[in-house]
Amino acid sequence: MSYDYPEPLVIQPRDSHRCTIILLHGRGSNAAKFGPILLSSSASHLDQVNQADKDAEHTLASAFTHAKFIFPTAPRRRAIAYNRSVINQWFDNWPLSTDTVPSKTLREKQDREYHQADSLRATTIFLHKLLREEISLLGGDAKRVILGGLSQGCAASLVALLLWDGESLGAAIGMCGWLPFRHQMEDLVQGVDTAEDDDDNPFIEETEDEVEISLPVRAVMSLAEDLGMSLSEPPSHEPPFQQTPLFLAHGTEDEKVPVDCGREARRCLSMIGVDVTWAEYAGLGHWYSKEMLGDLVAFIMNNEVEVE
Repeated sequence: MSYDYPEPLVIQPRDSHRCTIILLHGRGSNAAKFGPILLSSSASHLDQVNQADKDAEHTLASAFTHAKFIFPTAPRRRAIAYNRSVINQWFDNWPLSTDTVPSKTLREKQDREYHQADSLRATTIFLHKLLREEISLLGGDAKRVILGGLSQGCAASLVALLLWDGESLGAAIGMCGWLPFRHQMEDLVQGVDTAEDDDDNPFIEETEDEVEISLPVRAVMSLAEDLGMSLSEPPSHEPPFQQTPLFLAHGTEDEKVPVDCGREARRCLSMIGVDVTWAEYAGLGHWYSKEMLGDLVAFIMNNEVEVE
């Protein structure tokens, strides 16, 4: 199945172009609704950005004057969770709140995840193409590109990060999100044998005689297999996702994506070697706050991405 991805909303940098920040909206939204509001929202803790004017209302746009912001729009797809209504979504998934119901078995949750594989694969391919284009415009320097998103956009960007086979990115950011196929990856990292017969695993057949594959890398290879994607070769000893710092943020009162989903994503990502900085915000629902945006800015600056 093919999907049409609209042209992204591109906000050019105020100064010379040194960095590109790609941010994905949540399900049901689009770039026009998400991007401009995010860029104009207040971000605290930004006195270091402009010492001469500490009373100014700082934003992401004012903090990162050399950054091009790209806000892609998800294609319109039928949503199984909303009686197959057509909405903008990066992939088709059930509401996360229903998966926290105790009566839901692990198998039921996994079966629901496999429903999203086709559309999540298409979005991953789309994002990888966008990353390659921006890296090329920046002279091949992947360290000047940041990928992230909010809610379902966060989930999609995390999968794209894990399956990215180019040079490691400058940073990744995620707000109010979760990690698709987390259970399967955790099982592999913990040594739980989820396959009935290793002979059925094409990755093992092709690589076991050549290199010893670590459990974290094997987990990411299984994610590619779950999405029906092929990797030209196993990720390197230090794959890109282990060299890209990640900021994950979540409100404790999130009613759409419970904070436990974010905590579980952090745990799984840490298990496979991702350098995760985690932040929770008491009383915050399914959105960002000026404190969250301020911490996001500080994270990017601390990782020395060329955005100023």
